Amino acid sequence: MVALVFPAMPTVTLAVTGRPERFPVRRIFCVGRNYAEHAREMGGDPDAEPPFFFTKPADAVVESGSHIPYPPATANLHHEGELVIAIGKGGAMVAEEDAAAMIWGHAAGNDLTRRDLQAEAKASRRPWDMAKGFDKSAVVGPIRPGPLPDATLRCSVNGVARQEARLSDMISKPAAIIAALSRMVSLSPGDLIFTGTPAGVGALNRGDTCKVEIEGLQSATVTIV
Repeated sequence: MVALVFPAMPTVTLAVTGRPERFPVRRIFCVGRNYAEHAREMGGDPDAEPPFFFTKPADAVVESGSHIPYPPATANLHHEGELVIAIGKGGAMVAEEDAAAMIWGHAAGNDLTRRDLQAEAKASRRPWDMAKGFDKSAVVGPIRPGPLPDATLRCSVNGVARQEARLSDMISKPAAIIAALSRMVSLSPGDLIFTGTPAGVGALNRGDTCKVEIEGLQSATVTIV
């Protein structure tokens, strides 16, 4: 057995709907601007580019029902309700027609974003890491195994609707996302993919409860304290 200089951090895991086992999280990938209206909302052209990706660390995961502190270094924390894909089969250079077989399940998610830091990074042509990959920035509900038909995604804050769209409104569909990502990195079981958010992103303040709901899945709910 290899001796460690200090104890290794435990593996991050997520609840699985209807099962006692938990899903071990390896890496988190996120798709930017994958709904046309959100791309326009953020000043982009939805027809100008293929899917692009950024990452969050696995230990940024927050389970549904959690209370988290308002993050430091921002005055403009935003919610981004999203469908999350859980990968159960690895692969690289995957053809789009083979990509669906890699999906283990799905979950509702919230890609919390320090919007002011993201705007500064964009203006300076710098990475988004500190805008997207900060502590407790990846809210994920329980993962439901199996396929997910087209459904409606809704995000509300304190019971007031902020975002609503059909999953079929995505510019790049899940199979295309997986295929594109697999051309850049080798995907492995335990990887999560946040598939992008629709229009209607907005600010969260201390005391707010944000709930992301997708038909057929358990919600991803978080309260900012």
